[in-house]
Amino acid sequence: MSTHFMDDRPALVDIGVNFHSAQLVSQTAALLARAKAAGVAQIMATGTSLTSSRLAVELAKANPQVVFATAGIHPHDAKSHDPSAQRALIELWKSPQVVAVGECGLDYNRNFSTPQAQRHAFDQQLSAAAEIGKPLFLHCRDAFADFHDMLAPVVADGVRGVVHCFTGDHAEAQAFLEMGLDIGITGWVTDLQRGQALRAAVKAIPLDRLHLETDAPYLAPKNAGARRGPNEPAHLRWIAVALAALLDRDVDEIIRACSANSRRMFALPGP
Repeated sequence: MSTHFMDDRPALVDIGVNFHSAQLVSQTAALLARAKAAGVAQIMATGTSLTSSRLAVELAKANPQVVFATAGIHPHDAKSHDPSAQRALIELWKSPQVVAVGECGLDYNRNFSTPQAQRHAFDQQLSAAAEIGKPLFLHCRDAFADFHDMLAPVVADGVRGVVHCFTGDHAEAQAFLEMGLDIGITGWVTDLQRGQALRAAVKAIPLDRLHLETDAPYLAPKNAGARRGPNEPAHLRWIAVALAALLDRDVDEIIRACSANSRRMFALPGP
C-alpha cells in the first residue's frame, strides 16, 4: 500500500477541529494554510458551547466552502443549557453554515455537569435534530447505556449522525452501526497502548461508515513522527495511514471513501 504524499492525492475532510480552544484560537490562518498544503480541503469547526458555536459559524462565513460549523452544547457544558440557550441554538441551526447538531451527548467520565443536566441538554438537542433534519455530531464517554437508549428512538425515526472521536470496542461499534450511526476516527487509532480496543474494532467497521477527524488540538497521531505544538488539521492524513495499515487498503482508497462519507453525511460540496 502506498503512503506517499502526491500532488494528485484525494482531498481530505476533517470533521472535527476545536478552533476555539486556547491552543488554536490565535492560529486560524496558519492552520488553514497548512491544512490546505497537506491536502485537507474541508474542515468542520466544532461548536461545544453557545459561544464556540457562534465562533464556528463566523469562521465558516469567513472561509466559505472550506470551513463548516457544528452548533451544540457539549455534555461538559450541559449545566449552561437553559431555554434561552436552546432558543439561541435553534437560530444557529438555521444557518446554512451549520451542517450538524452538536457536539452533544453524554460524558460520565468527569461529570463536569451532572448526569441529569447532561441528559436534559442531550434530549433537547436530539429533538431539535429530528425537527430540523440535520445530522448529529455525537460525544459518548463512559455513558454507553444511557447514550444508546436516548439515541435509539431518534435514529429509528431517521436522524443520522456520527459518533465523533470513537474510542470504544467492537461491541460498542457494532451497536452504533446497527442503529445506523457512522463512526469518527481520530489519532486514538495510532496509540498502540491505549488504542488497542479501537484498532481491533475498526477492522469490523465497513469502509462506507468511517470518517476521519483530528479533534485538534487533541489526540495527535503518534505515527506522524517528531513534531511540536498541538494537533492540527494538517496531521489528518496520518490517521488515514494508520487505517490503511489496519485494513490492508491503499491510503488513497481510505481517504476517498471517508471523504465521500463525510460529504454525504453533512451535505458538504464535492471536491
